[in-house]
Amino acid sequence: MGWVNDWLGLGLRWFHFMIGVAWIGASFYFVWLNNTVRPIEEGEEVAPGVAGGLWAIHGGAFYNVQKYGGAPGRLPKTLHWFKWEAYLTWITGFSLLILHFWTTAGSSMVDPAVADLSPLQAVGIGAGFLLGGWLFYDGLCRSPLKNHSGILAGLLLIFVTGASYGLFHLLSARAATIHLGAMLGTWMAANVFFVIIPGQKAVVDAMIAGTPPPLDRAKAGALRSLHNNYITLPVLFTMISGHFPQTWGHPQGWLLVLAIGLVGAGYRHWINLDERGIHRPWIPVVALAGFVGIAVYTRPTPAPVVEGQAAVSMVEVQQVIAQRCLPCHASQPIQAGWSSPPKGMILEEPRQILAAGPKIHQQVVASPIMPFGNLTQMTDEERALIGRWTAQQAFDR
Repeated sequence: MGWVNDWLGLGLRWFHFMIGVAWIGASFYFVWLNNTVRPIEEGEEVAPGVAGGLWAIHGGAFYNVQKYGGAPGRLPKTLHWFKWEAYLTWITGFSLLILHFWTTAGSSMVDPAVADLSPLQAVGIGAGFLLGGWLFYDGLCRSPLKNHSGILAGLLLIFVTGASYGLFHLLSARAATIHLGAMLGTWMAANVFFVIIPGQKAVVDAMIAGTPPPLDRAKAGALRSLHNNYITLPVLFTMISGHFPQTWGHPQGWLLVLAIGLVGAGYRHWINLDERGIHRPWIPVVALAGFVGIAVYTRPTPAPVVEGQAAVSMVEVQQVIAQRCLPCHASQPIQAGWSSPPKGMILEEPRQILAAGPKIHQQVVASPIMPFGNLTQMTDEERALIGRWTAQQAFDR
């Protein structure tokens, strides 16, 4: 059944990516519209109720977009809704979470060096953060704090920081990162499902009934849309983080993942301000400096080469790899859940081990996240041996 999981995973990931691009594109476009529309100029003829507008050109055509202060006087024949992009992005992402983590929790979520959990307990923790995180976030947004955006944002940041710390001290580092992103992604999709779309429907219903639009519902939807706007880039980072174990695999991974997410949110804030005509060029400079600082902080310390210390032979390295790595990184893996070697990395021959030397150092020594959950129980002595070998090869220089 391994090949079925491989192709199912590919299909779900591809669709998740495609529909996610559509959701993010539409979301960012409407944020741009809200930030860019300007008041109607004196003497300009517009329909009653229009509060602002803008002109744009794209693909050789001119577009005149108008924004109403409330609802128009008459419901248009065709009204476009933007919701399925959000729903399908979450559905495919949740399906990937189940396929790649919950069904293989013993190897992908449990790390005995972090917490002694059963696979069922690990899945329960992951699901608890998704559900509990949403209930806390939603409750906070419905409280009187919704009228104090600064305090609300600060409390949410504290909560996400605590969630990151908790996940990283309960689950394997990779699973913790993905579940943190899944929690934030759940906030985004649930905002659309439970608040934004119902609020829009209430406005339409009021328009049809000829009653004043429920401005409180519209205000709540605007708040959640703003949150989604800032959460998007941090969630995108968690989606691609699997390619960069130097972040979540670091001993302070819970903090690094959070910091990189804040860099993304800061960049988004700069764009939002700039679109509104508020120029703060120092924000991207600070964000870039923060990113560079994170990179410097994670730079691995080269393993010391002690004078007179016996060189580590390829035979010794092969013995460790054969016992600890080949269950997955073989042309025919024997580890359950793998029908092909992860990321196509095969470590059966010396030339293959040498070619993969820098990655071996990064993921076994510098950020000891391999083997996953230390399933094959690689010892500290074996990691040190690999570290001395990579130092001999200058892989970490």
